[in-house]
Amino acid sequence: MDILSWVLIAFITLETLNVVLLYRMPSSTRGNAVGVFKAYDKSQKDPEIGEFVTYLINWVAGTKLIFIVLIIGIVITGGKETKVFSVIALIFSIMTFFSQLYPRLKHMDTEHQLSVSGYSRTLAFMIGGFILVFTVAVVFVLCTL
Repeated sequence: MDILSWVLIAFITLETLNVVLLYRMPSSTRGNAVGVFKAYDKSQKDPEIGEFVTYLINWVAGTKLIFIVLIIGIVITGGKETKVFSVIALIFSIMTFFSQLYPRLKHMDTEHQLSVSGYSRTLAFMIGGFILVFTVAVVFVLCTL
């Protein structure tokens, strides 16, 4: 099995764990569950807002599940070129975290709206790590063609 398959399998594994958390234990502070946000507890006290937040959590989990299944198909049936382009697509899509989500998360962290102080930095390092591993894997494959 090639390096791209291994990094994709690692990504699938971690994202699958996140989907399980979102569907089964959304109030957890582990992974990408939403218990880290103090507003989550508040949202569950208001039935209308709570239903909306639960809907959005399930929507995110469902979207992650779509990507997981697509990546599984790529790992099983995709050639080297398909895997390279898929990993490049993941790099660019994951990078949107830094332009769209990180500024908001950092602000919430600064305003003490998160139950885990420094969570924005921890998540940024984790996501940056994914980008780095994916980039190294793609460069390695392109250099060995």
